[in-house]
Amino acid sequence: MNIPFLDNWLNRRETEQGAGLAAALAADPEGVAEMFSECEMLRVQARAAGLELDESQASLEELDQLMPRWRRDPEVVPWLGNDAGFYLGTVIIRTVPGAGWQVWPNGQPVIRLASGRELNVIESGVSWAMTGSPELSQAYAEASEAPPSFPPR
Repeated sequence: MNIPFLDNWLNRRETEQGAGLAAALAADPEGVAEMFSECEMLRVQARAAGLELDESQASLEELDQLMPRWRRDPEVVPWLGNDAGFYLGTVIIRTVPGAGWQVWPNGQPVIRLASGRELNVIESGVSWAMTGSPELSQAYAEASEAPPSFPPR
């Protein structure tokens, strides 16, 4: 059904939410980063499997090795995927120099690398939770690669 005023209202709300998160990130980047790092559902799943998440690259590799029992519950997968994306982003910003959170106009939090490249880690996390691909450790490896260097002219 096409209801133009409803579409406009929904788009406005999404933009307002994005603006609110962007403003919060600008005002308190450490606080927002801390909130994003909580990832409680992912931490509970990992703990149940005997894994303590320490925000290291090695913990991403260990997460990739977990038996994905959560895939049996389609209601859990998107939530766990969001947590996995936030955790991936947390590891990146804490270990890759110059990386930080940024918010797109639609409210989607992403990682911005020092090179200017933006990574939709939430999308990667949801894909990982649903299918196992991309592996979180592979997404991290791609983010942590040094930008190509070009010879001086």
